[in-house]
Amino acid sequence: MDTTASDTLIRTNLDFLRRHAPFDRMEAEALRFLGERLATAFYPAESEILMPEDGPPRFFYIVYRGKVQARQVGGVAVTEYSTLTLGPSEGFPIGAISAGRPSTNGYIAVEDSYCFQLPAADFLKLQELSPTFQLFCTRYIASLLNQSREQLQVQFSQRAAEQQTMTTSLSNLVKKDPVFVAPGIATRAALEKMVEAGVGCLAVAGDDEKPVGVLTQSDILKRIVLPGFDLTRPIADVMTTPPHTLHASASAYDAALEMATHGVRHILVVDTEDKLKGVISERDLFALQRIGLRQIRSGIESAADVQALQRASRDIRQLALNLLAQGIGAEQLTQFISALNDALTRRIIELNLDRHDLYGVEYAWLAFGSEGRHEQTLSTDQDNGILYVLPEWADKEPLKLRLLAFAKDVNNDLAACGFPLCTGNIMASNPDLCLTFEEWREKFGTWIREPHPEALLNATIFFDYRVLYGDEKLAHKLRHWLLSMTGGNPAFLKAMATNALDVSPPLGKIRDFVTDDDPRHPGTIDLKKFGARLFVDAARVLSLRTGVDATSTVQRLRQGGSRIGMPAEELSAMADGFHFIQLLRLRHQHLDTDHGSSGDNRVKPDDLNELDRRILKEAFRQARKIQLRLKLDYQI
Repeated sequence: MDTTASDTLIRTNLDFLRRHAPFDRMEAEALRFLGERLATAFYPAESEILMPEDGPPRFFYIVYRGKVQARQVGGVAVTEYSTLTLGPSEGFPIGAISAGRPSTNGYIAVEDSYCFQLPAADFLKLQELSPTFQLFCTRYIASLLNQSREQLQVQFSQRAAEQQTMTTSLSNLVKKDPVFVAPGIATRAALEKMVEAGVGCLAVAGDDEKPVGVLTQSDILKRIVLPGFDLTRPIADVMTTPPHTLHASASAYDAALEMATHGVRHILVVDTEDKLKGVISERDLFALQRIGLRQIRSGIESAADVQALQRASRDIRQLALNLLAQGIGAEQLTQFISALNDALTRRIIELNLDRHDLYGVEYAWLAFGSEGRHEQTLSTDQDNGILYVLPEWADKEPLKLRLLAFAKDVNNDLAACGFPLCTGNIMASNPDLCLTFEEWREKFGTWIREPHPEALLNATIFFDYRVLYGDEKLAHKLRHWLLSMTGGNPAFLKAMATNALDVSPPLGKIRDFVTDDDPRHPGTIDLKKFGARLFVDAARVLSLRTGVDATSTVQRLRQGGSRIGMPAEELSAMADGFHFIQLLRLRHQHLDTDHGSSGDNRVKPDDLNELDRRILKEAFRQARKIQLRLKLDYQI
C-alpha cells in the first residue's frame, strides 16, 4: 500500500475511534500509535473470531461494523457472560489479553462484521503509552462513569454554573490559618482567643498540631455560662472530643454529608499527617449553594410544625437536584438524601413525642428497604416499624396502643412531607410491625425456618433495617441474633439465592437490551426491578452468609465478597455498575420532576446517548456476574 493510501486509511480509522470512548480522550501520540498498528479483518455471519481453545489471544479486537456475540463456554468459570452482544467501538478480550491467558469466552460474528485487530504486544505497549487507555482497561466501568458524569455536568451546565461546585476540595475552601489552643490552656484564655480571632469555632490541638477537640459558640451557653463552669479549668474539661475531621483532599460534598449525618456545623480539616490545616463551617458550604445545608438543617432543627418540615423536604429535593447537576456520584448522593431525610424524620418523631407520652419506654424506630440501606432516591415511599421492650410492670396492650397511636401520627406527618404512605402497609402504625424484641425474633426465625415465597419476600424487605431514632442497642442485638441464625442455615441461604436469581439482567442475545413489551410502557426498562434489585438481592445473600452487619448494598458487596475470596477489582466493578444504575434512576426522576411528574424508575435505552447505553450494558454484565457467582456457589 502506498504512503498516501496508508495515511488515508489511518485517518479514516482514527476518525471512527475519536467518536467513541476511551479513544475520544486518548493522548494524541498514543492514538497515532494505535491508528498506525490497526489491521481490519472481515468475519462472515456465524463465523468464530476467538475461542478459548485458540490459546492466549494474538490480537485485541475493536468492533468496527456489525455485531459480535460473546458466549460463555463450558459453564465452569464464573464470568459475566452467558451471551452478550458487542457493537461498534466495543473491544475484546481485555482481561484475557492483559493476563496473557486464553479467553474464558468465545466470540462469534452474529452478522457480517468488520473488526480492527491490534497485536497483543502493541495492546500492552498502548497501555504504557496512554494512562487513559490503561485506566479504561483496568477500571473499565469506572472510566466510563467518569465520562458520563462529565457529560451530565455539561448537560446541566447552565444550572450548575450559577453555583460553585460541591466537588471542590476542602484545601481550596480553607482560606485562613487555623485558630487553635492547647488542651491545657485555661478556658478563660481560650474564650479570649476566640473573641480576639472573631471565630465561632475554636480547635484544640496538641504540640503535634493534631486536633483533639473543639469548642463552638453554641457550646458556651450550655456548657460554660449556665452551669457556671470554672474558667480557670483547662479547655480540655469542656471541649467536644473527638472532633469531626476530614482530610484536605476531601470534597465539600464530603463535609456536607458529615455535617448532615452528625448534626454538626464545623469540620476540622487535616493534612496527610493529620495535622490541623483549617476549619470549614456550614457558612462556607452555604456559599456554594443557593439552597444550602445550613438553611435546610436549621430549618429542620427549628421546625415547630409539619408545615415548616414540608418546606425543608422541598429544599432537600432541590439541593439533591443541584448536586446531581454538578456530577456528584450516585452513592454519595443517595447517602446525602438519606442523611437529610433521616434528620427530617427524627424531627417529626420529636414533635410527635411532645404529644404522646412514651417516657421511660425503650423502643427503636426502624427504617426498612432502601431507607434502611441508605439508598433512597428522589421518589420513595416509607417503610418503617417499631422495636420495643415490654417492661415487667407494664400491660402489653395499653402500651402497644400508645405506640401505634404515636406511629400513626408520625406516618401521616411523613406523608405530608412527601413520603407517601406505603401501599403494602409496611409502616410502624401496622400492629404487625410494632413488636417486642421477642416478637421480631420469632417473626424473623419463622421466615428462616420456613422459607416459602412470602417469607423470602419479607426477608428482602425487613432484614435491611437500621435505627433512625431510639435505642440502637436493641437493633444491634437483633442483628447479631439474625446473622447467627442465617450464617449457619445453608437451606435458607440457598432459598434466598434462588429468589435473587428470579429476575435476570435485561440483556438481549441479539439486541443490546430486552425492553418491556407492555403497551403502557413500550421500549422501557424498570431500573429498580431489573437493575438495582439484582445487586441488592445478591449483596444481601453475601451479607447473611458471611456475617456482615452493614446494610448498604456496596458495603455488603465489598465486605461479603472479600470474605469469600472475590477479587477486589471485580467487587469494584460490581459496585460501579450498581452506582450507575442508581445514577440513571436519579437522573430520570430529576427530569420527570422538571416535567411536572412525580418520577419513576423506567428509562428508554433508545433515548440514552451512546456512552450511557454502553455503561448500562456493562452494569448489567456486572449484575449477571454476581448472579452467576450465586448460581455456582449454591448449585442452582
